[in-house]
Amino acid sequence: MSVTTRYREAWEGFWREAPDGPGAVFWDAEPALTARVHLALFEPHLAAPGLPLVDLGCGNGTQTRFLADRYPKVVGADLSAAALDRARLADPAGQASYRLFDAVEGAEAEVLHAELGDANVYMRGVLHQCEAGDRQALVDGLATLVGDRGRAFVVELAEAAGAVLRGLAQGPGGPPAKLAPVFRHGIAPGEVADAAVPGYLRAAGLVVVAEGELPLVTTECRADGSVIELPSRWVVVRRAG
Repeated sequence: MSVTTRYREAWEGFWREAPDGPGAVFWDAEPALTARVHLALFEPHLAAPGLPLVDLGCGNGTQTRFLADRYPKVVGADLSAAALDRARLADPAGQASYRLFDAVEGAEAEVLHAELGDANVYMRGVLHQCEAGDRQALVDGLATLVGDRGRAFVVELAEAAGAVLRGLAQGPGGPPAKLAPVFRHGIAPGEVADAAVPGYLRAAGLVVVAEGELPLVTTECRADGSVIELPSRWVVVRRAG
């Protein structure tokens, strides 16, 4: 199984057209507001902190570079070649390595696991962007990467975020400038029911070590100047057994 050609092309189009510069993309918030906050929740549960770390769905690598400052081997993995081109360009010193990767394709996950061994995985806002039929396969791929010793930090928009996004999209002036391209390219955030996520994890043989809620910070502001934050839920998971 692999992602559809339409879905891959949608992401390629998005990243080819996305403006350059920090914060130009809706979800591309500063690591101080994202990965740093998440690591404080993730690191206490790492059984083997020295394992390679995979930033799954790394996009243009903003969080990957932050992670590479803190871990000896970091791999940014993404479906979009255009996104990875940006990630490599922004990382001239090669702090991290970058890999074109379809996490829905089980064979690709097996190959990466064979190369790295068990890995810790950071995955921010990927599941809700998937087509519904791909979500279980994505979580299965995550479980393959984690193996027996790794842990994964997964943060996803909560169900309540759907109402916020719909409200933004249907405002008098249309979607905010940074959100509009997401819808235009046909990758508008899908809604994953809060109750569905535990089912995906169980089916992949993963168990929850820790969980909680926190806002997912974006780079866009409302008309009153306040930063748009979306309700999200996070879990730390490991392989069962």
